Amino acid sequence: MSYHHLALAAKDMKATHHFYENILEFELVKVEVAPIPGGGWGKHFFYRMDGDDSKFIAFWELHDVPGQENHIYDLNKGANLPGGTNHYSFSVDSREALDDWLRKWTEAGLDVLEIDHNWCHSIYTNDPNGNMVEFCLTTGTFTAEDRAQALAMMDETEFKPSPAPAKIEGHQAKTGD
Repeated sequence: MSYHHLALAAKDMKATHHFYENILEFELVKVEVAPIPGGGWGKHFFYRMDGDDSKFIAFWELHDVPGQENHIYDLNKGANLPGGTNHYSFSVDSREALDDWLRKWTEAGLDVLEIDHNWCHSIYTNDPNGNMVEFCLTTGTFTAEDRAQALAMMDETEFKPSPAPAKIEGHQAKTGD
């Protein structure tokens, strides 16, 4: 079984479209218009990732939905969780691709957090809805010892931190100056 799509509500669909199509380079390929259970209607925008017709991220633009003025679009704010807890991550295939995305994001005016987690290397930014987006390159392999340790952590009740990241660096958005 593989991933088909993640669907999220959009606070501002035009800003969301700009971010996902112009910055992340996902392609808008389909919009479905449908009634929303409980009232109102919505437009469901599907963005194809990497030209793959089986992998999408999708956004709902809601209209006339009861209580709409109280909707919270940031997944973490809505769940009362620390920022970045809920996030979504997209895979890259090389360090060069990750560095290219880092450059594109800062040039697009986005602040970026870069972390080398010792087994994967990630960059993070926020979309127009306040949700954290990650691009990640897997850099390590997994052993039977890693699995045994992961299973043991299911019952762990004390704070035993993982090794510190090899690198944590913030990159500021580039301005037009």
